[in-house]
Amino acid sequence: MKKQNSLLGYLLLALGIYYLLQQIQLPFLSEYSSWPTLLIIIGLAFLFHSYVTKDYSFLFTGVLILELGIHFYARKQLSIWPDHWGMYLLLPGIAFLISHQKNKSGLIPGLILVGSGLFVIISPMYLPWLNGIQEVFHFLEKFWPLVLIVYGVLLIKKK
Repeated sequence: MKKQNSLLGYLLLALGIYYLLQQIQLPFLSEYSSWPTLLIIIGLAFLFHSYVTKDYSFLFTGVLILELGIHFYARKQLSIWPDHWGMYLLLPGIAFLISHQKNKSGLIPGLILVGSGLFVIISPMYLPWLNGIQEVFHFLEKFWPLVLIVYGVLLIKKK
């Protein structure tokens, strides 16, 4: 229970500092008043908690939230940052691999996700003959909510 309290403490401390700095309205920090910054702060709080308490069960969560915050911030600020759906495979894969260093689990899903993410990001640039596969994925991107709906209905109907 003490470890859970410290996680909540780190989260409240980090969010309190963020909102205090927003209230002070320092001009050089106005650029960082955005929801990706909140993700970065929350991810750092999870990571800080994991390493201070040596309870690495929140390591994956912290890395993933931090990565998503960095990704959304960099996507807006850096023109060279990849704005590709493959990043959403790559980021959890990296989180699995980092978490594997301490938890000794998640190696295979991490490698699969990193490999898949890199493949779909890099393949259009270096393997133009795979554009047919990319067109299939672009088609599926439009209708992926239907897959969620059908799967949800199947789960509801299943007894």
